[in-house]
Amino acid sequence: MRTGFIGLGAMGMHMARNLHRAGLLRAVWNRTGAKAQTLAAELGVVAAVNPGELAAQCDAVVMCVSADADVIEVVNALAPRLPRGALVIDCSTVSAATAREAARLLAGHGVEFLDCPVSGGVEGARDAQLAIMAGGSEAAFARATPILQAMGRAVTHFGPSGSGQAAKATNQIMCAGIIEAVAEAMSFAHAQGLPLDKLIDTLGKGAGSSWYFVHRAPNMMRGSYPAGFRVRLHAKDLSICREMAARFGATLPVVERMLGEYAELIAEGYGDEDISATYRLKTGLFRQGGGSGGEGTGATGRGSA
Repeated sequence: MRTGFIGLGAMGMHMARNLHRAGLLRAVWNRTGAKAQTLAAELGVVAAVNPGELAAQCDAVVMCVSADADVIEVVNALAPRLPRGALVIDCSTVSAATAREAARLLAGHGVEFLDCPVSGGVEGARDAQLAIMAGGSEAAFARATPILQAMGRAVTHFGPSGSGQAAKATNQIMCAGIIEAVAEAMSFAHAQGLPLDKLIDTLGKGAGSSWYFVHRAPNMMRGSYPAGFRVRLHAKDLSICREMAARFGATLPVVERMLGEYAELIAEGYGDEDISATYRLKTGLFRQGGGSGGEGTGATGRGSA
């Protein structure tokens, strides 16, 4: 299918390139037009002036935008211009309710919708190794599979509209707990005077390892937090998890704790750093410690909330 891509952020740019490598990409659009124009010139595709112009040239559109309101705004712009039978694949992380509303809006125009949030970070987007969680009809998923496989290595259909976002919310809760545990463990190791480079190499092969430990503990060692997944975006996702849990009368302690820590980081001006910046707070736990120092001193020395 002739495929358009909307949302050329840190991950979207790589995802669009992978669609081009698969021979699927026809056009791109981004709110900051210069990004779309640069990529279009590089790949030899169309830089659309607006989402409607992109829709008129495509059989399928992949979106990767920041927030619920953005998804609805783009869907409303696409809907009148897409041909009947077209497919919209939303790789944004938003609420399940927003996914269901987007599906409803497009159904009125004879267009199918899949909520397909992704996990794997910038590295996964770059290497077409994303985990992709899909919600929508089985028929739409079958049609979308070649597009999704061009961007990811694990592509799974979880059920009707909203199911992909529910699966992604589950992932975001897990990530919150893991990154907090990694930050606390690295602060502990630093206070013990351990050589952090050797520790990361060794524990990365042990039972306690995870993707976040292997890929983000080096940020903590260096005291540098380039945006792979920004603090403020994970805070937004965890707020969605909080709202979804609240519908069942549930409060999730990990989510609440991390939202508090992210609020502190954002207030201190670190909202656009990678979520591994949680380490900035955890080093404060050992400010009275007697360790010999070791490596990895890039922290604020603030205590954890």
